[in-house]
Amino acid sequence: MVGLIAGVAMFVVSLAFGPICQVLFPALKAEYENPALFRPWSDPLMTLFFAYPFIQGIMLAWVWSKVKVLFKKGKDWEKGVKFGLIYWILGFLGMFVTYTTFPVSLMMVLSWWLSMLISLPVAGIIYAKLMK
Repeated sequence: MVGLIAGVAMFVVSLAFGPICQVLFPALKAEYENPALFRPWSDPLMTLFFAYPFIQGIMLAWVWSKVKVLFKKGKDWEKGVKFGLIYWILGFLGMFVTYTTFPVSLMMVLSWWLSMLISLPVAGIIYAKLMK
């Protein structure tokens, strides 16, 4: 259940952060609409995209249940932020591989990584507060 709550939080962050990035960097919108890079929103498979934060939330809840003993010092929110930041740093490798193997812009990859900088600590705080 906590994983789904974290998934909702990550989904909300994504919904808020994505449009902000597209306003600040208008070229991102065109890149998202490029059919050579992404499926069109009308493709039924795109509905599965929305499952991503919920699956990630459940998986990270399981990881938190195994590693929370490593986060002994600090308040719950501090533990959660540290957990989220560790996962964010580990996520750099995936972002690097994405940038080096797919024809997406550096700005797009950085926007994803920055979105993770917000959503993962938020999820971490949820785990730390609700999964003691």
